[in-house]
Amino acid sequence: MATSVRRAVLTLPAAPLGPENPLPGLCARDQVHELDARAKEGLPRDMKRQIGNAPLRTTLPVRTLDGYGRERPETDVESIVIENDRLRVTVLPSLGGRIHSLHHKPTGRELVYRNPVLQPAGFALNGAWFSGGIEWNIGATGHTTLTCAPLHAAIVPAPDGGEMLRLWEWERLRDLPFQVDLWLPADSDFLYVGVRVRNPHERPVPVYWWSNTAVPENDGTRVLAPADEAWYFGYEQTLSRVPVPHFSGEDRTYPTRGEFPADYFYEVPEASRKWIASLDATGQGLAQTSTDRLRGRKLFLWGHGAGGRRWQEWLTEPGTGGYAEIQAGLARTQLEHVPLEPGADFSWLEAYGPLSADPSLVHGEDWTAARAEAERALAEALPRATVDAAYTAWLAHADHEPTELLHTGSGWGALEVLRGGHKLPGTPFPESSIGEQQLPWLELLRSGVFPAPRKVVPPGPSLVAPHWRDMLETAPAEPLTEYHLGVAQWHAGDLAQAVRSWERGLQLAPSRWPLLRNLALADREAGHPERAADLYAEAFADLCEERREGDHWTAATAALGREAIDALLAADRPAAARAVWNGLRPGTRTTGRFRLIEARLLVAEGDREAARAVFATGFEVADLHEGSTEVSDVWSTATEEPVPPAYDFRQLSGSA
Repeated sequence: MATSVRRAVLTLPAAPLGPENPLPGLCARDQVHELDARAKEGLPRDMKRQIGNAPLRTTLPVRTLDGYGRERPETDVESIVIENDRLRVTVLPSLGGRIHSLHHKPTGRELVYRNPVLQPAGFALNGAWFSGGIEWNIGATGHTTLTCAPLHAAIVPAPDGGEMLRLWEWERLRDLPFQVDLWLPADSDFLYVGVRVRNPHERPVPVYWWSNTAVPENDGTRVLAPADEAWYFGYEQTLSRVPVPHFSGEDRTYPTRGEFPADYFYEVPEASRKWIASLDATGQGLAQTSTDRLRGRKLFLWGHGAGGRRWQEWLTEPGTGGYAEIQAGLARTQLEHVPLEPGADFSWLEAYGPLSADPSLVHGEDWTAARAEAERALAEALPRATVDAAYTAWLAHADHEPTELLHTGSGWGALEVLRGGHKLPGTPFPESSIGEQQLPWLELLRSGVFPAPRKVVPPGPSLVAPHWRDMLETAPAEPLTEYHLGVAQWHAGDLAQAVRSWERGLQLAPSRWPLLRNLALADREAGHPERAADLYAEAFADLCEERREGDHWTAATAALGREAIDALLAADRPAAARAVWNGLRPGTRTTGRFRLIEARLLVAEGDREAARAVFATGFEVADLHEGSTEVSDVWSTATEEPVPPAYDFRQLSGSA
């Protein structure tokens, strides 16, 4: 059959994402992938420089997604299917362009770990993330803020005369447009993926990219890559060079043989072909290879310890097999960000497909022979020269305009194109994609005035790039303008000026709670917990007087209530925290997140027995983030009993 690209519907259990958190993310979320300053000593010079390249202060302008739950009704999810005689590829354009399934027809094998549910968890830079398939991570260290966001998608002419699927968006943490072209030649066992990241600005921009592939994991799974050494990173937040495959008494190329979650970034020689493969006990599995621009390769494993097993269960449903991740990136490690010069781009081609190798060799004791056998099998299935030629052919089509639009992404790219006059052949950002969130900023761009809302609503998202900050500074100093200006100034590191802007806005603001909340957070970050507690209490009281019915107001009440209770308990004011609790919506108080808050509040009030009773009734905190110990921490304040497995998400570290 000729290759086809078509719309489809995927039906599976899926937890709704819920509304965005309307409070601006003035502080970056806690990240497990941070390196202690002392750990940088002795690293290669280029690695050390790229690790320190423009770390994020916040995840602005992107909003946090933490309004999801754990109930998963059967849901129809938009998908796009690319298919030939050999492969069927299912893509989710409304969820970051994730490849959900890579099915090899001749063998009937699913080449990637296909999660049977869509269950968000707090792993992305801005919150919601889900496991499985192949994801495209751009932005900064961690899972992209586009994980659960819509991308533009369209059919584009392919190099072989057929059709390919183009995905594209505007990545907002670094202000960069990018595209991912999925090309499946008619007789190919391998899916080609052409990627281009462009810098349309007049300044260098730090770029982060990792293609993350979840692969099925069992005791026979071995991950192979062309390396004798790796950079090991665990939850003790150090980066150390270790031998491959044996390290600390165990063969670490078998994901199930590690006890704790860990990253192994392989030290792939510069001249070597860039590839990684996951093969089962029979020597069958998935290979990923690329042109040389994508130099990094990595194995992530959860480990067989209690914490890793609990997280694997948390991300899917009982009885589902586990997974590991094989990954490919621009740098050697995910702690690095590579500078992209003004007007330049990074581009490369990846290929994903089945691999079959001699199991006696790939699982033998001789590591050199094992990886040589995998590389031999890859060279037979897909020669390096074929990948390089496909890249050259794809580049000639990278600027071709879409012929049929299949899915629409956000309007933020269109807004940036209008502002900057950018010319981006092949990735149109039409003005028709501009929606409700972008319209006030379009008005600011065209008139120099940020408009007041027509009805009382929580403030919309803030833009923080220097050009938008400049426009806000010259706009009439209305309260809402001062609110957004302060957010942009805070993001830029001008904290004192941000506070002054919020204080100016507060003088005439008809809606005080958004400004009070930002001032409260500023006091908290400056080490003034008593003042922060006062302002949080005032902000929450003001919100309760103003709020209306609707999801946005419920989300605002929950988000501000959560922060206010934290601040009041930090200032040892349990009575005031209880008053905030009483002001929450009844439906909010029954969610898992707020059941945990209730237990913490009861402990602060001295009623440990009631706190234990909260745990006894059972709850699930849907938005737990990677590395979190908060559930077990609260448990330990309520009782000296061991943490039950259902509440134990601790990812304890070890030497490996």
